[in-house]
Amino acid sequence: MNGRKLDYLGVSAFCESMAMLAQAGISTEEAISLLQSERSGGVLEHGLAVMKEQIDAGSGLAAAMKESGIFPNYALQMVEAGESSGRLEDILFRLSAYYAEQKTISEKLRNAVTYPAAMLILIIAVLAVMLTMVLPAFTGVYNNLTGSLAASSYSYVRWAYVLCWIALILMLLLAAGLLVGLLLWNSGRRGAVEKLLRKSRLCASILESMGMFRFTSALATFLASGEMQDEAVLKSIPMTDCEPVEEKLRRCVARMEEGHSISQAAYEENLFEPIYGRMLLAGERSGNLERVLGRLTGLLEENCGNLVERLVGIVDPLLSGVLMLTVGLSLLSVMLPLIGMMNSVA
Repeated sequence: MNGRKLDYLGVSAFCESMAMLAQAGISTEEAISLLQSERSGGVLEHGLAVMKEQIDAGSGLAAAMKESGIFPNYALQMVEAGESSGRLEDILFRLSAYYAEQKTISEKLRNAVTYPAAMLILIIAVLAVMLTMVLPAFTGVYNNLTGSLAASSYSYVRWAYVLCWIALILMLLLAAGLLVGLLLWNSGRRGAVEKLLRKSRLCASILESMGMFRFTSALATFLASGEMQDEAVLKSIPMTDCEPVEEKLRRCVARMEEGHSISQAAYEENLFEPIYGRMLLAGERSGNLERVLGRLTGLLEENCGNLVERLVGIVDPLLSGVLMLTVGLSLLSVMLPLIGMMNSVA
């Protein structure tokens, strides 16, 4: 194993391909061979080679996928559950949809970070140009005209320097904070970053909505694989990657141990918004729990996207406002002396 993992899109494509081949009546061994013949290259090619060896040795698909080391744990658990319940084809299709949705959400989050980061870099660059080129040029002109800018009535031009330096320092601190947060996130200290982000109500809503999306998707898949409700909920909790959501789910599990169903426990613990909680109750009573969970997963994914767009809609104008205000006031500070000189000459 080379230690590398398939990305969301790669896992989705693999699961969909395997599901379609299984649907066509092709055995797992033949399906892996067909996928190998496509010569996709990279991580998948290495993983398929390992999987082919394991399947030829008599291993199942889940064991072969685990041995390849390129698939996430959730996919391995789902495939294993699908094999044991005889619903592998359905599980593979569900996994394909799940990882495609994860890819969409991750791209939205990446865009939500990339655009403000680019705007932040632009602001820093503009302020640096103002401090190193524009303001010194005006200062030199005024010194030549007045003899000494510091001794003249136009010495308040210094406020332009002060304003630009303050804004530049603040933007550099913000950029450093984002960089440190990114390094912590990638180094495995995601919990510390999320704890800080949860202090913002909007960021906390995004994290919880993503956690609920992962939970409902995992729960629907576990139930489809034939797991009992309590076991399905317990196995779905680690998929949330969100501490507040996990706490709510543990309270739901406690209620389920008292004899409540998942829909009743979720409604009583306010796991979902009231209207969604009623949907879950109605779905369970009508025998359509999996279908309702699928609908909730789609609604939660849409809600994640809306919250991310709302965050971008707040951050983007804020950064643009800082840029325009700083540059505008700085230019006004250096232009007023020029206007005063022109008036005195006239």
